[in-house]
Parts: sequence; structure tokens; C-alpha cells
Amino acid sequence: MNIGDASEKTGLPAKTIRYYEDIKLVKPSRASNGYRDYADEDIHRLAFLQRSRSLGFTIEECRVLLSLYQDKDRASADVKALALEKVDEIDRKIKELKSLKSTLKSLADHCHGDDRPDCPIIDDLAAELAVKR
Repeated sequence: MNIGDASEKTGLPAKTIRYYEDIKLVKPSRASNGYRDYADEDIHRLAFLQRSRSLGFTIEECRVLLSLYQDKDRASADVKALALEKVDEIDRKIKELKSLKSTLKSLADHCHGDDRPDCPIIDDLAAELAVKR
């Protein structure tokens, strides 16, 4: 099937599919006319990549997951370890985002939000800038 059909079946933009080919995550064959020809295995691989990326795995982590997927002698412990590392990373990001939210909420709570020019949000941002100079 052509790249348009592959895109439709996987939900991935054609540009992303070409990128995955450029970085050797998929290797479709070429038809006699030179166009990419995606087999069912390529579609499955692209869907695997889409799902992995939607769960937050990086391209390099996807590369590892694909190699584990293809290795029928893999240990499920290796796959679980990757998943748990990702969970830890997500937990760290959630903690960081909660801290950012708390800071912004506090700044917004202290801002009068009226016609006066004084604003704790601007003051805080300017203070951070002054510290880095």
C-alpha cells in the first residue's frame, strides 16, 4: 500500500512516516515505480510506534522496544523495566508540573488584576531574570 493508505490506517501523518523511514525505524519496500510500498508488517510496526510514542516513549526508547518486540527470546523483565522507568519519569514530570502550577496559582492569587500597574507576577518574573544576570 502507498504512504497515503499507510497514513490512513495508522493515523500517522505521511511526514511522520517518512521521518520514521529516514531514521530507519521502518523500511518499506519500493514498488517498480519507485514509490514506497507498505506491507502489513510495516503498518503494524507504524502502529506500534504510534502507540509507544503516545505513551511518552522517546524515539530511542521506541527503537529499543521494537528490538525487544522482534526478539522472541526477550525477557519480559526487560520490557517491564523500560515501562517502569517511563512511569518514574512521568511521576517526576507530574511533580514538577504541580510545583509550577502552585507557583503560578500563588502569583495569580497575589495579583490584584485591576488597572494598577503593580503586578506580583511581573515582579516575580523580573526578579528571576535579575538573578540570572
